Order: sequence, then structure tokens, then C-alpha cells
Amino acid sequence: MNTRARHLAATAAIILCCALSAAFLDRPLALYLHALDAPTWHAAFGWITRWGQSEWYLVPGIVLYFALRKTNRQLSSKGLFIFSVTAVSGLAADLVKWILGRARPTKLFNEGVYGLDWFRIEHAWVSFPSGHSATAFSVAAALALLYPRAAPVFYAAAALIAFSRMFLGQHFLSDVVAGSALGVATSLILYNRYFKESTHAPRQVQP
Repeated sequence: MNTRARHLAATAAIILCCALSAAFLDRPLALYLHALDAPTWHAAFGWITRWGQSEWYLVPGIVLYFALRKTNRQLSSKGLFIFSVTAVSGLAADLVKWILGRARPTKLFNEGVYGLDWFRIEHAWVSFPSGHSATAFSVAAALALLYPRAAPVFYAAAALIAFSRMFLGQHFLSDVVAGSALGVATSLILYNRYFKESTHAPRQVQP
């Protein structure tokens, strides 16, 4: 199977998983988590979920790029890579959100609403895909490509962030699956097309 065929197969598998989740798993899982009376866990996941916010990676990434682009091009390129995957995955997630207009779990909990209302930008109608999951997994995949030995740590952290979105009632399972896949795909594409050589180039120091 060639690369294009593998990509198409992976895309089809993700779409199928999201469709099956939306049909059979999203509502019961969201209602189950919503019914849990676990304030300690809510506080813990409330802290964890903050690490899915894009500014934690956009700002250090672009600062690293500009600060070191003349003295350490390899590290500078890594900073730009992190910035790029975060920005691109976030913008892509937002675009899909605004087009689909999927109701968040809060609409299900409070009004019994579950479904799509196309071209909505209100917070309650931008559930699919999960932006936090896209950010977490784009950064995790990028760091895994740069530092492969620590890949399990990066992906485990991203998985916790993604799960926190479901636990806190902000997203359905299919939102998280789609966002996570989008994040990983973004990092792989940008790495192979633009950053593979520069992020692993020998360090260059200029006077």
C-alpha cells in the first residue's frame, strides 16, 4: 500500500470512528460523565484542560524562533514548528466548527439538543472537532517527531487533556477523536513537507 492509499485509509477509518461514536457512544458517555459526582476530579481535570489552550505553545514557539534564528537555527526551527502546528491545527478546527455548528454536550444536558445547526459561531454550537484536543495532539506529535524517545509521555499528556474535555462536559467522544486526529495529521504533514531537515540540522552559530 502506497503512502496516498495509507492516508486515505486512515482518513476513512477516522471518519467511520467518528460516525459510529456520534451514533452510538457520544450521548450515553456524555450523560454518564455528567452524572458523576466527583468535585476533586473536576478540579484536577479543570487544571489539566488548560494545557490544551493554544497560547501555551504559540507564544513560546514564536519567541524561540525569533530569539534564536541567528544563533541556533535548529532550535529556532523547532520553535517555529511548534508554533506552526498549533496555529494550523487550531485554525482548521475552528473552520470546521463554524461550518458544522455541532451542539456541545451542555445543550444536551440543559435542553435535550443533540445535532448540527450549520454555520454557527456561538460557543454552545462549536463542539466538533475539539480544539483543545487538536492543539494537544498537534504539539504531542510534533514533540514526538523531534524527541522520539519521549513520545509516550507526550501522547499520554495529550490524551489526558483530550479526556478532560469530555469529563468536563465540553465535548463528545467523536469531537475529541476528530480533534486528536486533526492535530496529529497537521504535525505529520508540516514536518514532512517543511521542517524535517531544518529541525534536525546541525547547530549553526554565527558571530
